Amino acid sequence: MTSSPAAPGSRLASRLGFSDRVFVGPAARRIVLQIEDGLDLVETGLAEELHVADSIADASARYLYEAGGKRIRPVLTLLTAQLGDGNIPAVIDIAKALEMTHLGSLYHDDVMDGADRRRGVPAAHAVWGNNVAILTGDILFSRASQLMAKYGDRAIRLQADTFERLVMGQFHETVGAQDGDDPIEFYLQVLADKTGSLIAAATQGGAIFSNAPADYEEPLRVYGEKIGVAFQLLDDVIDLSADPAETGKVPGTDLRAGVPTMPYLLLKARTDAASVALAERIDDGVAKIADGAEADILDGPLAELRDHVVTQQTLELAGSWTRDAVDALAPLPKGTVRQALVRFAETLADRSR
Repeated sequence: MTSSPAAPGSRLASRLGFSDRVFVGPAARRIVLQIEDGLDLVETGLAEELHVADSIADASARYLYEAGGKRIRPVLTLLTAQLGDGNIPAVIDIAKALEMTHLGSLYHDDVMDGADRRRGVPAAHAVWGNNVAILTGDILFSRASQLMAKYGDRAIRLQADTFERLVMGQFHETVGAQDGDDPIEFYLQVLADKTGSLIAAATQGGAIFSNAPADYEEPLRVYGEKIGVAFQLLDDVIDLSADPAETGKVPGTDLRAGVPTMPYLLLKARTDAASVALAERIDDGVAKIADGAEADILDGPLAELRDHVVTQQTLELAGSWTRDAVDALAPLPKGTVRQALVRFAETLADRSR
């Protein structure tokens, strides 16, 4: 028995995480076909751009690309480009460059975080070692910059500013909040830099390089940055309740590694005795793990944190950032593009359920 062909928009909708009911009607279908055609061009182009003459560099550069991914950033670039001239060559190249920048950051992040796996395969540093993984990330960044340079100062500035924010976000996460910093505001800025900046470049870049009205650029930038922050806040909740059978991750992976998350920071800000005691138990467990203790000593405290009110507060905070993202779209014309961006924002919360 043969399967029925996917409905128009189903492949695109699945990438964005919602049903294809948004893409109903002839105009919406035309946009869907444009985006899916654009994604095919991006995929083909990435395979070409990631080819390196050196055999080891070629294998490592293509490694995470071939492991898959939803290509959310290219999808958002192609989606917002439909507000302008659509899939023109500049838009395809910008989408490729931003995805390569994202992929390059993953190589670096996994080294710094000591992550064992990425996208269902061993992390690159587990295969080739830290030095090759870091240098591979650098190759991807350079290839992305070469693509961007084809389109002049505006593209170069977008790439440079985004890359600086990615680096500073990782830098600040590494060194931590300093005396006088508000830990929660500091953390939100880290999320905006590490994740929000690249999604913002994708949503704004689609408008810029498709020649969409200039008035759309700032709303799309704000939308992308706020969605990025909301996405990471939800990840903090998911991190506490991850099912190892499904994700391959132990619940509380970040906290066990000593990386603060929003539920933990909200817990540390509380002064009631029970919260203070729980925070002390978590801190003590993290210190012991750093000294060589088994990571499971935090199982109990992290289960308590998952059920604590601060985890619900994190969800509410993510919801607030999501609503602000949707509000930022008000200057955009009503239609399929805006509706799809709104639905993408609204369905982010489903990731935590």
